[in-house]
Amino acid sequence: MKRSQFLPRVVIALLLLFTLVPFITLLSAALQPASEAPRGLTWPSNPQWGNFVEAYQTADMTPLLVSSVFIVVGVVPISLVIAALAGYGLASLSIPGARWLLLVFIAGLTIPFESLITPLFFQMKSLGVLNTRFAVILALIGIFMPFGVFWMRSHFVSIPSEVSEAAKIDGAGPWQAFWRVHLPLARPAVASLGILLFLWTWNQFILALVLIEDPSMRTVAGALGAFQSQYETDVVLLAAVSVLIMTPTIIVFLLFQRQFSRALLEGAVKG
Repeated sequence: MKRSQFLPRVVIALLLLFTLVPFITLLSAALQPASEAPRGLTWPSNPQWGNFVEAYQTADMTPLLVSSVFIVVGVVPISLVIAALAGYGLASLSIPGARWLLLVFIAGLTIPFESLITPLFFQMKSLGVLNTRFAVILALIGIFMPFGVFWMRSHFVSIPSEVSEAAKIDGAGPWQAFWRVHLPLARPAVASLGILLFLWTWNQFILALVLIEDPSMRTVAGALGAFQSQYETDVVLLAAVSVLIMTPTIIVFLLFQRQFSRALLEGAVKG
């Protein structure tokens, strides 16, 4: 094997090991007997798989899972539609002030998330949706828009202008060109953006804690803080709950990893 091929593989193997070790450590901690304190990366001789059932029941995760799914369904599709339309408009249509609008979205990427929590609280209160899931949905859609629009615009800009010209010659208007030509070509970008939005929404807990007072209406990640404050000495159950929260995100990424990798590779080649 050539040295130029060996070094990249070693780096990839080290990165994979660096990624898997924390998860394996967390899993091993979740399988320890409840009476024992986990000690690093030590696989238990008698794994206690029942810890996951106990953690699920103790945290009462069923309403939290329903709430998380409701919020994800409210955030991801709407964000994808708005981001795709706005990205296409900024990239392909002659919109007055398009460059200034793009700068506004780029500026939105630089705003620290923590600085938005207090304004969002009062904004949702003025809209009358505080202490409801719609407060989290509206807030996350707004927070995700700068990145989503920038992501989709980057894809549409990379499409050759000949594609749009061919659509115009065939008599397609802006909407038909978007729906029949550009959007099918943007499926990898839309799919990868959808994965990112799902991961960010599912793992969101700060907004759920601030904007929703009822613990049963928060996200599963938001419940982890309350669970930890109540059972801060029970490390085993905390690890079990953490694994349960992480599992859906891992499944989604494994199912759609090809689309995600394809979008990144296409961006790298076109860039």
